[in-house]
Amino acid sequence: MKITEERMLETIPVGPLGIVPLESCRELGEKVDKYLATWRRERENAHKTTLAFEGYQRDSYILDTAVPRFGSGEAKGIVNESVRGDDVFILVDVCNYSMTYSLCGHENHMSPDDHFQDLKRIIAALGGKARRISVIMPFLYESRQHKRTGRESLDCALALQELVHMGVDNIITFDAHDPRVQNAIPLKGFDTVQPVYQFIKGLFRAVPNLHIGKDSTMIISPDEGGMGRAVYMANVLGVDMGMFYKRRDYATIVNGTNPIVAHEFLGSDVEGKDVIIVDDMISSGGSVLEVASELKKRKAGRIFMCATFGLFTNGMEKFDKAYEEGLLDYVLTTNLIYQTPELLKKPYYINCDMSKYLAYIIDTLNHDASLSTLLNPLDRIHKFLASHNKPL
Repeated sequence: MKITEERMLETIPVGPLGIVPLESCRELGEKVDKYLATWRRERENAHKTTLAFEGYQRDSYILDTAVPRFGSGEAKGIVNESVRGDDVFILVDVCNYSMTYSLCGHENHMSPDDHFQDLKRIIAALGGKARRISVIMPFLYESRQHKRTGRESLDCALALQELVHMGVDNIITFDAHDPRVQNAIPLKGFDTVQPVYQFIKGLFRAVPNLHIGKDSTMIISPDEGGMGRAVYMANVLGVDMGMFYKRRDYATIVNGTNPIVAHEFLGSDVEGKDVIIVDDMISSGGSVLEVASELKKRKAGRIFMCATFGLFTNGMEKFDKAYEEGLLDYVLTTNLIYQTPELLKKPYYINCDMSKYLAYIIDTLNHDASLSTLLNPLDRIHKFLASHNKPL
């Protein structure tokens, strides 16, 4: 396989690979497992039969685990097979609210707190037997509570420290709200991955006639917090970028925050250009739709919204209306968190599958090889654009 040869995974694995996709991440974990099983079956390696590669080639790397609950809603983590010496990767989706459990006869939907507690239960069940534990948490738990502005808790930092104290060596997340939160665990591995390459592939798949160029495309950050993300994508694609900032009424407090008075735009002219709005997440969607409306007032062309995580906490009605009114053309999010069946059926929605990318990351880490080329997709993006971005 071409990508396998490019990565040159000739090093000895850290230990036999074990994957634990918690129920919140089961579907994604099974896709990752299939990729790994296929690659390792086809990979040519002169040392595959040696003791160092014992258990290297298997039909599945998913470990037999469970998190059963008592009638009171309490739970425990169970690992039903030996993990001594294994290199274990635990996958968890803290945003999967579709999962339920019985609490004294009542049906309770699982919150991010419940999912994080289940993650800790599995780590505790491993009991120090695994050689190394890595946690893949695409949506970083409590990442929106990453800094202190008053007398308030620093939940994300506390969660990271708790995982490290339990024996976790590496934490892999995607598009962390603020990557500086890793300062809470300076001596442990922390990687935040950007899915820019997958967004570009998704866009070209949906819009084959898309032309990426300085005169035809712009990248927009919907707020000042996402500037770094937009700057990176604009530089990689060789196009201009713009930014909206929120003008707030600091004399008033509504629902705990200062209300937004207006979205002000900083950047060059967007008239007639295809615009890619890039952000880490779409929560309720209010801000990103307001930005789209402001761009249309400035006579922007097609509007594509790219967000790593599509939470859509207030449902899809606002997006349906915006699509009908021509405010947006496509919304792209990844399958790293739970997606409702309703979302997947929307004509304007593009699902960016991240399972293959996750499999690359796990395979590379298990061989203790560098992630640098995977974390920086510059070469892959340029090759992709060279083959697709032909002159109009």
